Amino acid sequence: MAELIVNGRALQIDESRLDPHTTVLDFLRERGLVGTKEGCAEGECGACAVALVREDHAQRTAYIPVNSCLTLLGSVLGGELISVEGVRPSPDALHPVQTAMVERGGSQCGYCTPGFVVSMFSEYYRRDRPAWDPEAIAGNLCRCTGYRPIRDAMRDLGAPASDDRFLARLAQPTPILAGLTQLRTHAGQTPGQRQLLRPASLDELLDQLAEHPQAKLIAGGTDVVVEINQRHARWPTLISLEAVAELRSFTIDGETARIGAALSLSALEHHLDHAIPLLAELFPLFSSRLIRNRATLGGNLANASPIGDSPPVLLALDASLELRSRAGQRVVPLAAFFTGYRQTVLEPGELITHVHVPVRRPTHAHFYKVSKRVLDDISTVAAAFALELDEASGEITRARLAYGGVAATPARALDAERALIGRTWTRETVASVAALVTAAFTPMSDHRGSADYRVAMCARLLEKFFHETTDNRRIGPQPPPVVAHHGAQP
Repeated sequence: MAELIVNGRALQIDESRLDPHTTVLDFLRERGLVGTKEGCAEGECGACAVALVREDHAQRTAYIPVNSCLTLLGSVLGGELISVEGVRPSPDALHPVQTAMVERGGSQCGYCTPGFVVSMFSEYYRRDRPAWDPEAIAGNLCRCTGYRPIRDAMRDLGAPASDDRFLARLAQPTPILAGLTQLRTHAGQTPGQRQLLRPASLDELLDQLAEHPQAKLIAGGTDVVVEINQRHARWPTLISLEAVAELRSFTIDGETARIGAALSLSALEHHLDHAIPLLAELFPLFSSRLIRNRATLGGNLANASPIGDSPPVLLALDASLELRSRAGQRVVPLAAFFTGYRQTVLEPGELITHVHVPVRRPTHAHFYKVSKRVLDDISTVAAAFALELDEASGEITRARLAYGGVAATPARALDAERALIGRTWTRETVASVAALVTAAFTPMSDHRGSADYRVAMCARLLEKFFHETTDNRRIGPQPPPVVAHHGAQP
């Protein structure tokens, strides 16, 4: 039997009676907690938001809002969460967040409201909150009211009262997730076994991977669980990285940041604190806060999607990956990691343990994401550019032009990079390498954009980069300013 604390109540759960692919959303709804809604089952609407009681980036107890539709139950067993039903301080009273939503008219059809309330609840108790973070509700979608009354409800709220029981909970430690084996034997039409393993250390993880080399690894689950929900994907063995502390480490020695592959992007954003400006530009454009509280660099890279947001930035920064298995450890440049569409150099039983990112500040560097929406969308084309110029001559000494969405893998325009070396950063230089950039890739057409459009964007983004760096201004809509916020370490 396993335990999960839901809304302050400890539930005893027989793991053998649950499919390891069960999400927190389905678990809650099957037990009558139907305030948590399923809107999209892929993390875009936020109707399923719940608050995990977890340590934040500074190892303080915090309420971390996440998409329950993308969180496997086996990843949180032994932990604690709050659903919208648990937000009320007592059966006959509303929480201040709920009261503000009522008074401001922030709910019409009401379907999205539970998710908004949970996201606002988590923001309400964010430690050291100097002001409301507009991104707190960026992952929640409303199709009725627009966001003005919801935003106004957020702005109406002050600080929690000193006797607030949810505030008091933050003074207590969080549950420690231990190792777990969740096994279910199937009969009838689905013979065999399905299991979820949750190792408690890196050594235990490597042993399990050696025994189950084809197991599916779950870090944040923000991509894998979409396959479970939308494509009904099932694996005999899932391995959750939730309890492996070594994979959530972060160190920086002045020259290189060593980032645990299972460190959430929210926590990483805090740890870096703009030490790598190009990487800092990625975070506001990487989906929503709900997603970034679970998503990891390791998962985004191992997924090997050609439209992943992080690969172009990391390619432009000359990142490398630390890979481990029971056979040993090796470091692979990210530029050599992708071998084909959703294929990598990872061997069976091997995983990414850390991402190494040089701490450098190029003379000019920017990240661009072409998508139908500025925020919380999948890219059609993404690009990251980094140039280093000689201070005396103004000549380009290092060039990185990295793209996503224009080939089977994220890739750099190598011929164009070489052609830039020794040149000065002028309009004529950009024009001279434009053809090399467009010739470097072979994009395909899909519902997000045609191949011709993607090819054209490769050169247009480089031109935009030139104008912004020479005019000292950013062109077009920009992500909102980053406000200090809490981050999860799943």
